[in-house]
Amino acid sequence: MLQTTLSVPLDVKPESAPRLEALVEQFRDKEDVNIGESENNFGRLIDGIPTLHFMSISIFRDPSYDPIFILEINCDGAPGPLWAALDSFVGEDLRDMVRCCKRPLDGNHILYQEVTQPGSKAAVAKYLEAMAEPPSVFHHGNRGLRRTRIEKEAELFRAVRSELDRAENNPYFGLDPEALRKALRLTLKGDFPWLNEDAEPRVSKKERTADKLRLAGYAAVVMAILSLPGIIAFTLFGTFYYLIGVAVLFAVLSFAIYKLHKPLQDDEVTTNFKLLQALTQQIPAVIFSYPIFLAIFWLIDRLLRLFGYSTETSWYVELAYVLFMGFIGLLVVLPGMIYWLRRLELHDSSQHAAQIEPKEVAEMAKREDWVSQNHMGSIVHIRPGVLRTLIVRFGHRGLGLLLRVTARDGYLGSMRTVHFAHWAFLNNHSRLLFFSNYDQSWGSYLDDFIEKAHVGLTLAWGCGVGFPPTRFLIYDGASRGRLFKNWALASRSVSRFWISAYPDLSVDQIERNYRLAKGLREDNLNAEDAIKWVRDL
Repeated sequence: MLQTTLSVPLDVKPESAPRLEALVEQFRDKEDVNIGESENNFGRLIDGIPTLHFMSISIFRDPSYDPIFILEINCDGAPGPLWAALDSFVGEDLRDMVRCCKRPLDGNHILYQEVTQPGSKAAVAKYLEAMAEPPSVFHHGNRGLRRTRIEKEAELFRAVRSELDRAENNPYFGLDPEALRKALRLTLKGDFPWLNEDAEPRVSKKERTADKLRLAGYAAVVMAILSLPGIIAFTLFGTFYYLIGVAVLFAVLSFAIYKLHKPLQDDEVTTNFKLLQALTQQIPAVIFSYPIFLAIFWLIDRLLRLFGYSTETSWYVELAYVLFMGFIGLLVVLPGMIYWLRRLELHDSSQHAAQIEPKEVAEMAKREDWVSQNHMGSIVHIRPGVLRTLIVRFGHRGLGLLLRVTARDGYLGSMRTVHFAHWAFLNNHSRLLFFSNYDQSWGSYLDDFIEKAHVGLTLAWGCGVGFPPTRFLIYDGASRGRLFKNWALASRSVSRFWISAYPDLSVDQIERNYRLAKGLREDNLNAEDAIKWVRDL
């Protein structure tokens, strides 16, 4: 993996929370200056830690919990070198912050003692690394582009624009697309010798294959678990009574779900996503699962025989049949879970007037929109219950694997505004953390999500306490724009410290720079590709 995202949550001593907030503010003021080679503020950290993309420090307050301090890191490669660099540059600042946090109850309390005792010189980053939490779901907008490459390609873009903007004796005027590209390549490759080198693949074939295999394996495990009730019922009752029972229960559950499918008070939010259509599209997969199982087990049988293991001829036929019966049981298991979920939704409480602190909102607004990028952090409580727990855990795992396969070239669905974002579970999965580093203002960012990715947003956040009313987990919810934005705003905290290594670049511009550099690396392009390349100018 070329990029890493993680967060370090530390419970704060309540009496030390004001001091911790003051320490973070002092740290920001000290670093928020233009020093070093960087043209941006926070130059010391940006120049000194070349693998860092985004970093933030937030302190969340919650009436049900003591305050929590969270350090968010988005970097290239494994985090080890970054921890070492952080310890070298800001180790003492971080040590003072850690001293305001509680001693952990697990084995990491030894590291905590070593780091926080008076006069300690122990590496504070070692403790932070031990306390780091992996994300449950994450998205890397410009996946596979290291920070150094992003910066080099941005510099190349500026050089290309400078060449094309020459007011006098412009040699590029009137050239056809391929001739223009070749002329620019000839001019620029002296200043950018890496144009003569092959670029590092953004996502290697090995990684792409591994992503698909992980998703397929996860789907197989989930399907196997959901098939177990059907397999047990088939074993107990036999084929005839089992199929009769499946047909009857399917009809009963379908009717019950239909009676509950309408929104309350006619407040439905229309969407292009159709749950029934999505489910019925899976029926062919269930039907054709039997010959697929049969072929797989037959192949296993042939391999066993090849290596000298004698097997019963019919074992794979019987096993494939049992699994097929289990899959048929999904016609009861899935509607049963949907009905159960809908019953829970009808008794959920939602916040139609989320408590928003005006001072907090004013503080957030004061720190936003200084550059074209912004940052947000949010923590929400997760609704209790067995089904909700299973949905949020299995759903997040599946969503995370799906994003690794489908999110490409800067896009998250049809959105291209998210640089780095992730969800993570806190406090034994009782709370859900969300961080995002994004383009544009907070309002337009949420509007983009509501319009283009409301289904995924409702799936990821819908089990949060107070979330706008949902239907069947994916309908309505985040589509209720004003309710959702107020709920999300109430869960936010001030980003007291936040840095971006390239604050003037949007996700879209980084992808544009990438395509431009990719074209200039080529010796020749055909006419169609050359025309596409010129459009990025």
